[in-house]
Amino acid sequence: MNTIEELLEKPYWVIDFLPRQVPSGSAGNFFAVERYYLKEPQQSALRRAFAEILLKTGCYYDLRVCGPEAEDRQINPAPERLAARITENREDLCVLLEAENALITLNRDDLYMTVYNPSEPLLKLLDRLAAASGLFLRQPLQAPEKQELPRA
Repeated sequence: MNTIEELLEKPYWVIDFLPRQVPSGSAGNFFAVERYYLKEPQQSALRRAFAEILLKTGCYYDLRVCGPEAEDRQINPAPERLAARITENREDLCVLLEAENALITLNRDDLYMTVYNPSEPLLKLLDRLAAASGLFLRQPLQAPEKQELPRA
């Protein structure tokens, strides 16, 4: 658990449905759009996209899925089980990529996944996977360190 707590303090990126953060006080219809994506069938489609990204990431890295119960903690769970946890059960999810010393989190009602302490190769992979799913990898404005997205 100490590793996870330490990673939660590191710089982070998000995989989001928007290409950049909406500034507070911005003109526009952000909250109505957010409510729209939190409803069905949009939320299920977004959760499927997150599942696809994690499943494909698991082709390159061991994924240690963390959970409150012992049976929830697995290394490289069966694809069907991982996908179900994301799309059907809509659990809060914490995935440790030990080889990269990185962490990916997904909370049940969020419209984004958070990637803590990603290496350049992991960022490049996630950027391509997110784009293929119609999503965006970006660093939030309030992130601790400003980093440039590596170019492929």
